[in-house]
Amino acid sequence: MISGKNIVLTGASSGIGLEVLKLIVKGGNNILAVSRTAEEKLGGFDKSVTAFNADVGSAKGVDSIFKKAEEVFDGGKIDIFIANAGFPYYEEYNYADWERVRKMFDTNTLSPIYTYSRYLEHLNGGEGALAMTISAIGQMAMPGYAIYSATKFALQGFQQAIRLEKPKNLQLTCIYPIATETNFFRVANEKEFEKPFPVQSADVVAKKIVRGIENGKRSVSPSALFTLSKFLMGVCPPVRAVYWKLEKNKLDRFTGKK
Repeated sequence: MISGKNIVLTGASSGIGLEVLKLIVKGGNNILAVSRTAEEKLGGFDKSVTAFNADVGSAKGVDSIFKKAEEVFDGGKIDIFIANAGFPYYEEYNYADWERVRKMFDTNTLSPIYTYSRYLEHLNGGEGALAMTISAIGQMAMPGYAIYSATKFALQGFQQAIRLEKPKNLQLTCIYPIATETNFFRVANEKEFEKPFPVQSADVVAKKIVRGIENGKRSVSPSALFTLSKFLMGVCPPVRAVYWKLEKNKLDRFTGKK
């Protein structure tokens, strides 16, 4: 169990972030729990938790998180930063809307990239751990999630390159959950749609994330089935084609094409 650490957790008020918060609060950690509605939803959560409202989709928002952490943590040092905030769209990408696309890239991609550089500045040569939620869709795109896939593929490319550059004082853990039973799908589209296969429970995902960070893992893939399927699809590409076809059928039913 992670214990006695100063931890920043973004996306803390719902979904995987909330389940991670429930676990790390048990370890005697000091936690800055961040989301756009953290103070309303987590204000009375636990005395070891400082709820803080911030929009991570801007440099100003990320900067405010570091400033707040340096105020509330003893010594001002962040031992672990879990950059978990992000959101999806589920849709057919057939429109031209620069701002709609930019908004997701700001939160899902630019924010963790900027957080990486700000965290290195914050550590100033000291030891620290940064965890970023990339998701399985950053390794295999999905129909209905074109923009979301693009934001995560970009983050995947960033982490691959930055591992060749990062200093030894920084532990980098990348997290690759599959579809998880949270409010993720309600955010993706207000209209109900069929979830991708398979779907994991958020508490199982959170346990594996916390364990992975604690053990200094380079990556955490909470679903053994996804790990196996990546291997099968690599050696037998028709398996992936069949899977994609099944998921495309779901999108076609959603859009009324079937």
